[in-house]
Amino acid sequence: MRKIRVLVVDDSAYSRRAITKMLESMLEVDVIGYAADGEEGIRKIIDLKPDLVTLDLEMPRMDGFTLLRIVMEYSPTAVIVISSRSEDEKVFRALELGAVDFVAKPTKGVSEEILTIREDLHRKVRGVIHLNLAGIVRREREQERAAVAAGRRTSGTAPYLSVAARTESAAPRPAGRLEVVAIGASTGGPPALQRILCSLPGAFPQAVVVSQHMPAGFTRTFAERLNRLSPLEICEAADGDEVRAGRVLIAPGGHNMVFERQGSEILARIVMPGTEDRYVPSVDAMLLSCAEVYGPRTLGVVLTGMGNDGSKGVAAINRVGGQTLAEAEETAVVFGMPKEAIATGVVDKIVPLDRMSREIMQRCGLLSDVD
Repeated sequence: MRKIRVLVVDDSAYSRRAITKMLESMLEVDVIGYAADGEEGIRKIIDLKPDLVTLDLEMPRMDGFTLLRIVMEYSPTAVIVISSRSEDEKVFRALELGAVDFVAKPTKGVSEEILTIREDLHRKVRGVIHLNLAGIVRREREQERAAVAAGRRTSGTAPYLSVAARTESAAPRPAGRLEVVAIGASTGGPPALQRILCSLPGAFPQAVVVSQHMPAGFTRTFAERLNRLSPLEICEAADGDEVRAGRVLIAPGGHNMVFERQGSEILARIVMPGTEDRYVPSVDAMLLSCAEVYGPRTLGVVLTGMGNDGSKGVAAINRVGGQTLAEAEETAVVFGMPKEAIATGVVDKIVPLDRMSREIMQRCGLLSDVD
């Protein structure tokens, strides 16, 4: 198998050495060069044509955001952001611009953290093999067009809502029998989730719960960002939070989110992952719990991502009479999770990302089939 050719772009000599060393320990990777700033990075991307770029965001001369814009416009290339935890808000902006994923930057002198990052970096680099780069470029350009059509700049300061979604939020139709929409995602998930959640109306009559594979420390910023952009109430879940209509709970990084019925209320429970949970927060753990607590009143949605997390969950939802959706291959950044969910044979419908929010609203009673 041809090796993955990687270019490392970072202004810190220590970070360049650490990242290069981690990558060179992978038999399937060939580090073909490095750059100390964005300008040098652009030149080397053009000259060397790497399969993957690891990218720092804060650099002299040209920062990572400018490099991302230029690369995605003129020479689309897979990019993984390697960022310090103090830059987590910027990470999500980079994902909007077309980066496929991120890992936390290694901390000098903390060997335990470096080992953890290495495992995460290796997994995400291997995911490049299955990457739908055309889908990333299409998604980013569609988002720019939608932003222009909505009359805003893509600075992340105003809601990203279609005209239809604004109108429907004023007078929602009867909700039907569904009570919860449970959405799972991994690689490519943050922009996909933003697109869906920012297109749902504020008067949404179901609860929404989300498990996005993400390390501890980033999900709070992710939830806060989405809360600013969406008409829904969106927050990082805490143990004991009530799951209720119109509210979106996002599983905290490094933990699983499950549910418990107490009288007339359903509460979120934040628990440590089990040894069987390869990816965390676990989509399967969330969907299995929804099937147990909500039964046929569950709509499960599996979006882009590596691996098979979510496949057990959709099967469980099907067994109790609930409904399930999976993202279509043409829009999924990585088709692993949706593909495995579809392979169970129980997914009710395969839906491209640009039609997913409408499909969810139809199934929740907000739109008719002819709208």
